Amino acid sequence: QVQLVESGGGLVQAGGSLRLSCAASGRTFSRYAMGWFRQAPGKEREFVSAISRSGFNTYSTDSVKGRFTISRDNAKNTVYLQMNSLKPEDTAVYYCAATEVGYYSASSLYTRSYDYDYWGQGTQVTVSS
Repeated sequence: QVQLVESGGGLVQAGGSLRLSCAASGRTFSRYAMGWFRQAPGKEREFVSAISRSGFNTYSTDSVKGRFTISRDNAKNTVYLQMNSLKPEDTAVYYCAATEVGYYSASSLYTRSYDYDYWGQGTQVTVSS
């Protein structure tokens, strides 16, 4: 099992930047594909970005492409979400998620919430206009 703890959220003006971190503890972090999701008030949780177990492949939803970058540091058991050019519509609680994958799926990406087995408690991001 793996435990996930997000940090780095906060209040920022439109056009600003934040970097979210998700620290993992428990089993070997490098065995997990990771993802970031977000949930705005009154809306369903939506996919933001994913990174493969290997770290070589990433994918982001269209609304954040060119602005958000997902990365991971397996030595630090941490996945990051660098968010630039933030917009008010990015306001949400951001969650990181993990799913254990085998060696032959090391390059696979997962974009659906039900693909993930472990979730953090979330960190609030608020972007003011």
